[in-house]
Amino acid sequence: MASTEGAGLKIYAGADPFGSELKEAVVAHLQSLPGLEIIDLGTDPKYYSVASVVGRNVSSSPASTRGLLVCGTGSGVAMFANKYPGVYATTCLTPDDAVNSRSINSCNVLTLSGLSTSPSDAIKIVDAWLNTPFKAPCPASGGEPWGDDIQAFLDAAPAEMEKIGKDEMGLGESTCAICCLRKGMEFQPVDIMPGGEMKIVRESPTSAYVKFKAGSVEPAHHHTFGHDLVVIKGTKKVWNLTKKESYDLTDGDFLFTPAGDVHRVKYFTDTEFFIRWDGHWDIFLDEDLDTARAVIDKDIAAGN
Repeated sequence: MASTEGAGLKIYAGADPFGSELKEAVVAHLQSLPGLEIIDLGTDPKYYSVASVVGRNVSSSPASTRGLLVCGTGSGVAMFANKYPGVYATTCLTPDDAVNSRSINSCNVLTLSGLSTSPSDAIKIVDAWLNTPFKAPCPASGGEPWGDDIQAFLDAAPAEMEKIGKDEMGLGESTCAICCLRKGMEFQPVDIMPGGEMKIVRESPTSAYVKFKAGSVEPAHHHTFGHDLVVIKGTKKVWNLTKKESYDLTDGDFLFTPAGDVHRVKYFTDTEFFIRWDGHWDIFLDEDLDTARAVIDKDIAAGN
């Protein structure tokens, strides 16, 4: 059972096909623990894609956000999650590995091996990872509190670790025009779409900055205008019912939807996007929210 060390955490979880079964078992265990918010991103055939989504979300979120990734060895997903500043992903094969990585490295993304770790062992590893605070006594310290010299090093390490990758690659202050535009915006709720907020940036031709909370759904709807959008950050899926096509979108992806095309949307993580259309804003619902959720859940369960 997880201690209060893990309470209040948001954990993004994902896997490739070699880690899918183990991820499902671990997610079920995490969902049984109080005080945790689990965002299950499912299975992606590309291990580096699901690792990048988890890494990106942990990198851009508060310290109370962590990640869980499973692939065949656990090493591949760790490599790509670690490309994001502030992400400390570690492959753990034993509970001692997890305790050491939390105590010494402040590991915030745990990666597991779907080929060599059993569900029962994985749960022990996850519990150790959840229950161990940074700088705690651990097997590497002989189970004793760290000495003054190591304690002083660990006290200074987080601030120095956080800078690595940002300054060298210019990832400090963003100079992106859309990101700069977004700063200080006051959003208005989109009443017809629970979980959505929007800020009109310009009228005719109209552009807006839109954001949706993870888990939000847009029921099937259409507009009298075609619209372009680009995802700034997040993960969403769009079903174009008119064309009988679907699109998985994440950071930087672009999509054009023609006027009159009926489409529904599911947001898997907190998502923000920039949208542009000709004319004035309008929207026409083609189904209700409960119907949309039921259809989407069935579609995702079927692997579509």
